Amino acid sequence: MYHRDAVGLSLTGASQTGVVAYQRAQRELQCFVGDPVASVDQAIAADPGFVMAHVLKGYLYGLSTERDAMAIAQSAHRAAAALGGTSRERSHVAALGQLATGGWHEASRILAELTTDEPRDALALQAGHQIDFFTGDAPMLRDRIARAMPAWSDEMAGYHAIVGMQAFGLEEMGDYAHAEALGRQAVALEPRDGWAQHAVAHVMEMQSRQQDGIVWMRSNTDNWTKDSFFQTHNWWHLALFHYELGDIEAARDLFDGPIFGKPNSVVFNMVDASALLWRLHLGGHDLGDRWSALAANWMPKAKDGNYAFNDVHAMMAFVGAGLVGPARDLLEAQQHAMQGSDDNARFTRDIGHPLVLALQAFGEGRYGEAIRLIEPLRAIAHRFGGSHAQRDVIELTLIEAALRSGNDALASSLSAARMAARPESPLSALFVRRADFSV
Repeated sequence: MYHRDAVGLSLTGASQTGVVAYQRAQRELQCFVGDPVASVDQAIAADPGFVMAHVLKGYLYGLSTERDAMAIAQSAHRAAAALGGTSRERSHVAALGQLATGGWHEASRILAELTTDEPRDALALQAGHQIDFFTGDAPMLRDRIARAMPAWSDEMAGYHAIVGMQAFGLEEMGDYAHAEALGRQAVALEPRDGWAQHAVAHVMEMQSRQQDGIVWMRSNTDNWTKDSFFQTHNWWHLALFHYELGDIEAARDLFDGPIFGKPNSVVFNMVDASALLWRLHLGGHDLGDRWSALAANWMPKAKDGNYAFNDVHAMMAFVGAGLVGPARDLLEAQQHAMQGSDDNARFTRDIGHPLVLALQAFGEGRYGEAIRLIEPLRAIAHRFGGSHAQRDVIELTLIEAALRSGNDALASSLSAARMAARPESPLSALFVRRADFSV
């Protein structure tokens, strides 16, 4: 039984009812709104033999970076693998199988080959794009989409998502003007596109255009927050703009409101919460009992050890809350992870583990040790995922450690380098002033 999707790709095992639910799930994923899991479950209930519905469900869980979700991703892979399908669909199944067992880079390669042959496969492009993000592969964030763009046009369903992904890839590669133009185009085409919204926010963050960023985010709040499972990250971007301007009260209010006002245990959201509090912690700002509430939600994840980027943000919370036991559990989980054969073993060994040790050292006032551990990571930190904006917290921690350690020469040189990279940043200017004063 074959049907076709909105761009004409065949779908094995699908009825018209299943296709409607599947395409709703795909649109929800492209905009980061609604409940794509519920929608794809409806497609599977209508058509248990619908290969791509099982694949989409597997991606939704496999890309969550949640340990408990991996079992569901593996189950979806087994279901899809038993159903056959076209060559394109079998490539998806192979990619999902790699993703579900920690083979991030091999999944990326398979999906790149797939979209070389079939550049209209929006799901393959989006899954690959997300993998590029989680592995910190900025060139592929740009090039995976750029290679497919000639096959797309603005009358095709989902075109906005392709443009929005291209915008983010261009931003991560430093092509800010082009990135902003495409991001704005994508939002104009589909105002609910939270990924495109965030691509423009990234441009403004990297260019230190805080006032522009505040206007961009606050002028169309309903579009990127209503029924969005990506809204916490976009609220985090708004908080960063206020933080850079020194408006600490606004940043704290955003944490207490949409970022973590209703504590949740979704890892991606807790990463944002930790990342904001750690920046405020570095500045010596009063955080009350905020660390305790956040750390309590991280504690059940302390032993996961399945994605090093998450480990780092969990350790921020444990250090901030002064929790020795969970920090020890996390370090033990990392020791186990580093013995594995999946990609996270390398993420953890090369970056995640030394960075977690550096955060622990920083929290204990061993600033020289934090510096020793962080400095070698500066050139390779992208390898464990995240964006430039997210990984900036590593540089901020290093500069703060240099300032607090009394290493005046290092503090001065790091601050000067940051000023050169972000000359319009109020935070850069603050570091330079502090470094000059210490000298």
